[in-house]
Amino acid sequence: MKLTSEEIEILTILEESHKVSAEDIAKMINSTSEKVENTIKKLEEENIIVSYPALINWDKVQGKDTIVAMIEVKVTPKRGVGFDEVAERIYRFPEVTSLYLMSGTFDLSITIEGRTMQEIATFVSNKLSTIENVVSTTTHFMLKKYKHDGVILDGNEDTDRRMVVSP
Repeated sequence: MKLTSEEIEILTILEESHKVSAEDIAKMINSTSEKVENTIKKLEEENIIVSYPALINWDKVQGKDTIVAMIEVKVTPKRGVGFDEVAERIYRFPEVTSLYLMSGTFDLSITIEGRTMQEIATFVSNKLSTIENVVSTTTHFMLKKYKHDGVILDGNEDTDRRMVVSP
């Protein structure tokens, strides 16, 4: 779908912070809040705006311990449907939080969450590896998240760490 420059501006603002009001967006792009609200509604109906998630740094919350793993998967594509049928089987598992078709040495990149490493290992051995077209898997456990969706999670991003040089 071809979007106007105003629609792209609205999307860019919402991507940065979904909590910005239609009134504030209207001021930023020199428009009316009614027009902005209608545009947002249209973009939601067209499924261009998919959701408005909050980004939470779960490392700072006690009692919410989740193990995250990224799994590289090599797949034999099926004639006529390519990778889509296998990907659909995989993304239907509740443990899967994201799934991407990739270029390079593996075909699919999967992110899953579990309570323990054993739970993730069981998912890989009992569910993922048993899918007919899955050739191999490589599992990587996330140890620490520094930056997610363009947001620095740990540390002060305003701190200028460059060495001061003076004459």
